[in-house]
Amino acid sequence: MEGVKLERWGYEVKTSSDSCISAINAYYHQVLSYGRERRVILEAAEHDKDCVLANILAAQFLSSSDSFKASLHIRAAKSRLDEATTYEKAVFYAVCYLISDDRDDEVAVASHSKLLKEFPRDLLSLKRTQILCFYMGRPDLCFDIIHQVLPYNQQEDFIFGILAFSLLELGQMSDAEEAAKKGLKINKHDCWSQHAHDCCFKEAVQFMEECSSTWSSCSSFMYTHNWWHVALCYLEGHSPMRKVLEIYDNHIWKELEKPDAVHPEVYLNALGLLLRVYVRGELDVFGNRLKVLADCVADQANWYLECHLDLLILWALANTGEVSKAEDLLEGLKSRHSKMIKKKQQLMQTGVQLAEALYAYGRGNDEKALELLGPDFDANACKMIGASDEQLDVFNEVWYSLLLNTGRAAKAIEVIEKRIKKREGAPFLWRLLERAYSMVGRQEAAAVSEKARTLEAAYFK
Repeated sequence: MEGVKLERWGYEVKTSSDSCISAINAYYHQVLSYGRERRVILEAAEHDKDCVLANILAAQFLSSSDSFKASLHIRAAKSRLDEATTYEKAVFYAVCYLISDDRDDEVAVASHSKLLKEFPRDLLSLKRTQILCFYMGRPDLCFDIIHQVLPYNQQEDFIFGILAFSLLELGQMSDAEEAAKKGLKINKHDCWSQHAHDCCFKEAVQFMEECSSTWSSCSSFMYTHNWWHVALCYLEGHSPMRKVLEIYDNHIWKELEKPDAVHPEVYLNALGLLLRVYVRGELDVFGNRLKVLADCVADQANWYLECHLDLLILWALANTGEVSKAEDLLEGLKSRHSKMIKKKQQLMQTGVQLAEALYAYGRGNDEKALELLGPDFDANACKMIGASDEQLDVFNEVWYSLLLNTGRAAKAIEVIEKRIKKREGAPFLWRLLERAYSMVGRQEAAAVSEKARTLEAAYFK
């Protein structure tokens, strides 16, 4: 057809501009690779101001940062919708609903699932679906849709990294690693295939550090998140704390020096790491870094962007004496929660309770924090805050510590023993169990201590 070109997936787009199509394809790559140049989609709309696909994708890109400019792109797309291809119309309606203020997340997933049935090679729409399901805490929904499109994308870049992450979130570790291996055969730079590589702490560090030269083009989030994983491996493997500190200084905090750094994305990984260090009682090694970080996130420009980030900010502010700021943030979260649609309100109630508990924990009120978390807390029930299982696990560690700090040794033994069955190789869990056994005078404390020492000696020197 005259004035119609094919984009990366082979679907028709109404445009006469090769440059517009090139920019759209570049945007696909940037999103799927978590690249730093996602703004390239704005160039697509500049090359062809009438292109519906370019405009609606630009609107989504701008929707979280500049709602006015986003609305202009929606208006431009809508004005040419009658001339658009079937594919463009499907994307237009799915994205418009996705970025609407009063969306129902389940309806948004359903609209994307319908789009992908007709256009199964559209991995950008699949990625949008994955992110949406992630913030719903529903990796099962995403898994079903991935399998819906997988037969059409067996040799496609990024598909197996997307699959691997969903499998990880469903606890299917061996299947996730198998998918990751397939992804790395297609593209060894696929960060999500790298991310799902399953191995012991020492081997994981070696693998990730070998991959690290490919991360320089990643977004602030992905770059610092990958290094966060490396730092966690050092922590879990009982490496000297200076190794964790070096990663924090040289690969997380230093990201802020880059002119195109997205600061909240860095703060998320920095706070997540420092909370882990704090739970382990090692924060003194980091000097005043938590205070410096807390001063940065006290700026309200960093609030209400990500629920997971808000919760970590709450803890940091409360812990460093910024109590009034922490209270402002907590009240703001509660206010926003009260204005959500009922279904979303119910979903996010657990997140609000976790926020209140982290505020109390930050202030040193362990009894109150434990009361808020409850006797049957499981961080995996908090996926709706927008965090992966591994990101959530620190909140389980907080809970274990609270149980021990408040003298609930019997309950701590019950839950830590259960957790060790899944993570037998984690020395920190054995140290917590040793502490719990010692509190109740159990003779097994000595054997548990020896087990911890053996694991600590096995990983890093």
